[in-house]
Amino acid sequence: MSYFNIVAQTNENTVVTEYEPVKKRSDSYQSEAALENEFIHMLEEQGYEYLSLHTENDLVINLRKQLEKLNNYSFTNKEWKQFLVESIANPNEGIKEKTRKIQEDYIQVLKRDDGTSKNIILLDKKDIHHNYLQVIHQYEVSKEHGAKHDNRYDVTVLVNGFPLVHVELKRRGVPIREAFNQVERYQRDSFGTGYGLFEYVQIFVISNGTNSKYYSNTTRYNTGANLSKSKKEKTSNSFEFTSYWADAKNNIIPDLIDFTRTFFARHTILNILTKYCVFTSEEMLLVMRPYQITATERIINRIEIATNYKKYGSAAGGGYIWHTTGSGKTLTSFKAARLATTLPYIEKVLFVVDRQDLDYQTMREYDRFEKGSANSNRSTAVLKKQLEDENAKIIITT
Repeated sequence: MSYFNIVAQTNENTVVTEYEPVKKRSDSYQSEAALENEFIHMLEEQGYEYLSLHTENDLVINLRKQLEKLNNYSFTNKEWKQFLVESIANPNEGIKEKTRKIQEDYIQVLKRDDGTSKNIILLDKKDIHHNYLQVIHQYEVSKEHGAKHDNRYDVTVLVNGFPLVHVELKRRGVPIREAFNQVERYQRDSFGTGYGLFEYVQIFVISNGTNSKYYSNTTRYNTGANLSKSKKEKTSNSFEFTSYWADAKNNIIPDLIDFTRTFFARHTILNILTKYCVFTSEEMLLVMRPYQITATERIINRIEIATNYKKYGSAAGGGYIWHTTGSGKTLTSFKAARLATTLPYIEKVLFVVDRQDLDYQTMREYDRFEKGSANSNRSTAVLKKQLEDENAKIIITT
């Protein structure tokens, strides 16, 4: 940063710059219950509201209350019943449809009793701190309500009343994979019961106190009609694709105490949910890794600094991000490009590759992340038209 002074920065980086682990470790975490209680206590210290809520009826009542608060609007009982059944808990919708609703269609239309319409925001992505965080534990789902087995979930984070992050804990010494397998059973056996509100969960966190990881809600196995059980295709919900959280220097933060203080910091978890998840055209939810988020935010921050100091277009306004093969460079560039196009002074983003086969490969990947999000070209004439087209925001070229 020797070229100029910083005139645009934020103290709320999603990924902490460098984290010093807490040296003191509690010996009381011998049971799962003790681990769970300490985890909830840490969330309360960080501004989460604890709710003693254990049934679907209470979950629905709280959801209505939170949406009314977020939208500064009071539903009539008739309006709420219709909105709940048609827009939130439509029986024809599953995990993929509900994921799209959180990631893309988070503004739903309410038909009011007087015949007019009103937009209802499910998640405020413009000002993340308008969203309200709550935590519940030991939520109960029984066979009499449609579950295959009686289940009690460990800890769930509610955002505006929606269960968006679910945490499964095991006592120290138990393999973390057991928590992963238990989440898979919940997804299969009980998340869809009743109104199916737990199908809104976007991110799962698993921990045994010593190791903590996170991953997205996308289907564990992609079993198309033409695939036999022996040919199940692993997806990003396979255990191998669970991720550790880390600081900006890529130091892993595995212990639950440290993980909670960083990953579950209010601005961090809300940024991840609202900015750093990508719901692909293949209906897979990708949750970006900490080094990808760090790279993206540093690119955007450099653009803002360079613009404010009128260094835009010069070497002083540039920089580079170095990634290794297979680390998700294209996803990082895609998210940086999409966020850059939202800045008021950015008209276009050009993604320049050094080979034509990379042009095609990048375009294919961008289309996978979001269909029609970018424009490619094969000639200077086409490139010229794209540069003149105000609707062509992202251009991939050689």
